[in-house]
Amino acid sequence: MKKITKAVFPVAGLGTRFLPATKASPKEMLPIVDKPLIQYAVEEAVASGITDMIFVTGRSKRSIEDHFDKAYELENELDRRGKTEMLTYVRNLLPKDINCVYIRQSEPLGLGHAVLCAQPVIGDEPFAVLLADDLIDAEPPVIKQMIQAYDYNRCSVISVQQVPKEETSSYGIVESKYRDESLEWISRIVEKPKPEDAPSTLAVVGRYVFTPRIFHHLTHIGKGAGGEIQLTDGIAALLKEEQVLAYRYRGTRYDCGSKLGYLEAIIAFGLKHGELNAEFKQVLQRYTEIKS
Repeated sequence: MKKITKAVFPVAGLGTRFLPATKASPKEMLPIVDKPLIQYAVEEAVASGITDMIFVTGRSKRSIEDHFDKAYELENELDRRGKTEMLTYVRNLLPKDINCVYIRQSEPLGLGHAVLCAQPVIGDEPFAVLLADDLIDAEPPVIKQMIQAYDYNRCSVISVQQVPKEETSSYGIVESKYRDESLEWISRIVEKPKPEDAPSTLAVVGRYVFTPRIFHHLTHIGKGAGGEIQLTDGIAALLKEEQVLAYRYRGTRYDCGSKLGYLEAIIAFGLKHGELNAEFKQVLQRYTEIKS
């Protein structure tokens, strides 16, 4: 059995919903308190046993690479000022055994194409995919939960959650059959169906574990909705020859691709931040009192 050691982070999107903040900075670098979204995703992967981080990037995404690279000037300045604790933290954003690979997605051809761009590095191995703007607070980490499900079932696993029926047009939606308290057998997957056409309210969120066979289908499906290579279409094709499981993860998801979800994440993580939680709670109480 091949152990899952590689994870793909598609980070080439334009982040138009957060303009003008994302005009010159990637949405994945938006901070939740004092860490950018992409760092939370990478930390989840590290805690799940992943050692190879594959970032599929685009133009104006250099700051992601810089974030995980050595910062000589910053480290020298922190050292000069005697800020030992912060210097240690900056130097150890990633464990020493973690490898980072950066691949340029030359055209904005969709999430499926971004995953396909990682094929030369993944090869013939199972792998994980994490979307950084889905911030999920969970213990154990969601990708670790899913890898455990993969190790037992030896097939692709997709994370899902229930959503209101009126929101199905914002997600990939699965039709499935109950297997146990956490897993469903997927029979069909539909990209962003209208509420009246949705086969269920079980929505795909941004965590996946794939067998390498997904690359074959992403190569051959062609362009779908919006003229892009849709990951959902690749999964639908994979379903015709392999079992794919829907996994109802244990954890709390914050949709940081939306402004409201992003603000909610800041509040939630601010309230559990060891340095700020007590004072931040007082600030929130003051604003609540003013509003009421």
